[in-house]
Parts: sequence; C-alpha cells; structure tokens
Amino acid sequence: MKLLKLALWLGCLGGSAIAAPPPAPASAAAETAAALPAPSTAAQKLYSSAKNDILQVRVLLKSGRTQSSVGSGFLIGTGNLVVTNYHVVSQFALDPDTYVGEWVDTGGQRGNVELLAVDVLHDLAVVRVNRNGTGFFKMPEQLAALSQGQYLYSLGNPLDLGFAISEGAYNGIILRSFYEQLMFTGPINSGMSGGPSVTVDGAVAGVNVSKRLDGELVSFLVPARYAQELLRKVAQQPRPPKDFKPVVTEQLLAHQNMLVERLLGKPLTLKTMGPYRVPVRESEQMRCWGRSNVKTDTPFMIDNTSCAMESAIFISGRLQTGQISMRHEYLRSNTLGPARFAELASAAFKNEDFGSHKDANLTGPSCTEQFVHNKALPLRAVLCARAYRKFAGLYDIALLTASTDSGLMSLQSRFDARGVSYENGLRGARIFLDALARSGKP
Repeated sequence: MKLLKLALWLGCLGGSAIAAPPPAPASAAAETAAALPAPSTAAQKLYSSAKNDILQVRVLLKSGRTQSSVGSGFLIGTGNLVVTNYHVVSQFALDPDTYVGEWVDTGGQRGNVELLAVDVLHDLAVVRVNRNGTGFFKMPEQLAALSQGQYLYSLGNPLDLGFAISEGAYNGIILRSFYEQLMFTGPINSGMSGGPSVTVDGAVAGVNVSKRLDGELVSFLVPARYAQELLRKVAQQPRPPKDFKPVVTEQLLAHQNMLVERLLGKPLTLKTMGPYRVPVRESEQMRCWGRSNVKTDTPFMIDNTSCAMESAIFISGRLQTGQISMRHEYLRSNTLGPARFAELASAAFKNEDFGSHKDANLTGPSCTEQFVHNKALPLRAVLCARAYRKFAGLYDIALLTASTDSGLMSLQSRFDARGVSYENGLRGARIFLDALARSGKP
C-alpha cells in the first residue's frame, strides 16, 4: 500500500503525467607510542589515582571468543556500572547471538559485560561488570563548570597498545553536530572511545567519542550530563531490555521528528542558479558548498550546489543515519545541439544511485517516476523509498528531479532524508519539490 502512495503523491502535484580498523603493524604501533609526549606531573597523578577504575571494553565473537573491536569505559563511584560509548558495544547490542562483551582492567583482570541501557543519539551506553570501582569517577548532580582553555585529561586504551592518559584543552561546545559535543584539543585515538575526560581535580567533563581525521588534535567529547541522564534511567528501570533493537528504533524515531522539524519546519532559503531558484538549508547543522567547471575546456558547463549535515547517528559499523542533504546541478551548453545536450542531461539523470537490493540493513529501493509540474516549473521526478530491515518505521527517502523547460539547459536536483518516518520523508520531498522554480530567462 505504501508504494501506491508514492505514485499518488506525485500525481497530486498538478502535473500532466548515505568495524574497527585492523591493528597497526608492530613497527607502526611502536612509532606511535614513541611519538606521544610524556605526561605532565598533573597527568601522572591523575592516572595513578584513576587507573583502577578505567576499563577496556572488548567485543568478542561468541564462537571462539576472538576479538572483534575494542573501546574503553570507566566505573562510576564504588558501584559496578560502567559508562562507555554506544558504538563500542553496538555489535552485541544489535546481535547478541553472535557477539558478547568483555572487560579488562589495568591489572589484567577480566570478566563479562552486561548491557543495561543505550543512548544512540548521544553515543552512550551503560554496562554492568562483576567488579566495583574505587570511587574515583563520580557523576554528581552538580557537574563541574568548564572554561574555554582549561586543561582536560582523557583516559583509555589507544590502538589496543595499553592504558594511557592524554592532555588537551577544552575549547567550547560544538554546534555543527545535531547534539552538543565538546571540543577537546588533544589526542583521542581509536580504542579510547568511551573513556572519561576529566578536569585536573578528577571531575568528569565528558566521554571520549571521536576525532577529526582531516585536522590536528581536534577531538570531541560527549558532555557528562548526557551520561548522567542515562545513569538515572538505569536506576529507574526494573530490568534491562531483552532486545535493544526496539529501544534503538524508538530513539531514532524521536530523532527524526526533531530533525525534520528543525531543518524543514521553516521555509528553505532560495538561491539563484542561472534562471532557476533552488532551495537550500544553511544552518549550524548543515553546510553548503559550491563548485563550477566554467573555466575548463568542455562543451558544456555545470554549476554544483550541495548542502549536507556534517554529523550522523551511528547505528553500526555499516550503518549511519539521521541525515538530510540537498544537491543541485545546473547544466547548459552553447555548442551542443538539442539532441546531444539531451543525451548528456539524460545520462547525468540516470547516473544516480539509490542503493542496492543486496544491502543487509535496508530493503532495495522502490521507486516511481512521473512528469510533474509544480507551481513554477515542469519536471521529471523520481521518488524512491527504502525501509530499514531491523528498525520498523524508518526509511531512506530520495527525490530526484530534472527540469524539462529547455532543450539547452537542465536543472537537476536531489533531496535525501535518511532514517526518517515515511510521512516525514514525503513531507520533506514535497517541501523541496514545491520550492524549485524558474525566475526568468538566462
């Protein structure tokens, strides 16, 4: 029935017819370790006090108990609850029949991990282990206030080389991600995910989560208050969920409602591309970029405008979602005749990917194509939907359009909403399609 809605929606417009890396070689690992600066006196004291409450969190295959991925975590107070990242435990959260969790402490002791709660939106999880903390890491009601420039200290097990501490500065709140993150100007390497970042007094400031690969010492922390909230939920729940997929689904559905309302709840900004007006969204969460081939020696010219979110929700090593993107390409030619230009424009339109039928996470694309006419422009339009196999009610929706008002120029536009409800996906596609317009002659 939902596939019929695709065709009905297009017809009503008034037309005529998006795993952990392998371990580094021993020589490379040694070079990395040698390159790390020696810890300061403050860092040495912190590590000495905190080391008994830092854990490595491992994901193992149940069959053979071989290691699949590693991260870090830390014990809260004198209890047996450990805070870590969701992405550290995602494999056994979603596939407990195949994977199991294990903890290892700085003394080499180890044991099993029981998953209690996840927060996929902030990339957090709480697990229970069969040992207790010494009380070093606390999550009080009143968290420590941070000042830009103050030193923070991140702990974890980088690159599976051993437990370590790194120093850096707190540099404010990052607003480009959909949910707040803290910028940490210090090294956070693979394997440190889920470890704590603390002040010089040992107060938890955040949880290590990621770093930029295109910069130097630009790392990110999940603010401690989100871990505090998840711990409260654990204290209130009578027992942990037997199946975490419905929990993840519920959180993703809540996210997509906020996503669509924040990015599409007000009119899109219109930009001029030749004689056309195209919708974009420029905000803290979305960035727009443009490029052109006008100065190159080609028989046609093309301008590109792309807007996309710079963050996504991590679900598994093969699935990230909860994003919106928009793209426009303005093609034209002064030398190609109508027939050759039509061939060029048609090839560009057909060279779009909507996903594979072999994808383990989503169904194959179900598409409908029609010639439509919004209030200002005749268009060829293709609308595709893909359902999430493990998360009922979530879809990837894609809309591709091409103007049909000229034989020597073409505006080709695409809207993608990943991880949204079917209704919100159609809502976004309608808003995008209705905003496309032609302002006059070139």
